[in-house]
Amino acid sequence: MGLDLSFLSWDLLTKFILKGFVFSVQLTVVATLGGIALGTVLALMRLSGRKLLSLPATAYVNGMRSVPLVMVILWFFLLIPFLIGKSLGAEWSAVITFIAFEAAYFSEIMRAGIQSIPRGQVMAGQALGMTYAQNMRLIVLPQAFRNMLPVLLTQTIILFQDTSLVYAIGAYDLLKGFVTAGKIYGRPEEAYLLAAVVYFIICFSLSTLVRRLQAKIAIIR
Repeated sequence: MGLDLSFLSWDLLTKFILKGFVFSVQLTVVATLGGIALGTVLALMRLSGRKLLSLPATAYVNGMRSVPLVMVILWFFLLIPFLIGKSLGAEWSAVITFIAFEAAYFSEIMRAGIQSIPRGQVMAGQALGMTYAQNMRLIVLPQAFRNMLPVLLTQTIILFQDTSLVYAIGAYDLLKGFVTAGKIYGRPEEAYLLAAVVYFIICFSLSTLVRRLQAKIAIIR
């Protein structure tokens, strides 16, 4: 039997796909903002030069980066209820897990960006009497964010692709919407094919925009 895409309709999009797409975008945005915030803290801890701060941060980053995301999602979803006595639900479990996991990757990006700033600028800030926090806030981080922006956006695109893994704990994301529609209409193969096309269009379009942004930043430099 050949592929039959006749089930694709506006009703399909509004009833099944739109809800999952909204959750995937929300999860991506929240995990990106939370991951960057936590990742920045971890990066500063690793660069602090104090073992009391750098060793726990290094262990956290290396540990998270050594474990598949789907395993972290399942661990959190299945084990946390035993620790706190109640379930957080698939959506909240996904949000917390993604922030904690992506922070390890954003931390390495932030650390590389901070280290890309010439040491002379840091020393100039210190010569002006700036504290470590002022130096980071006023001199280092603004420049580092500009340098890291293309890489941060690329990691965000990867994060969006990874949101499909929350299907493992029953969260209703974009992939879940296509799968549900495929089961109801009896067209699972077509549903998976359409899901792949949608993910490709979104991620390819965003990647193209990131490349253009990277070219503009290179010109500014």
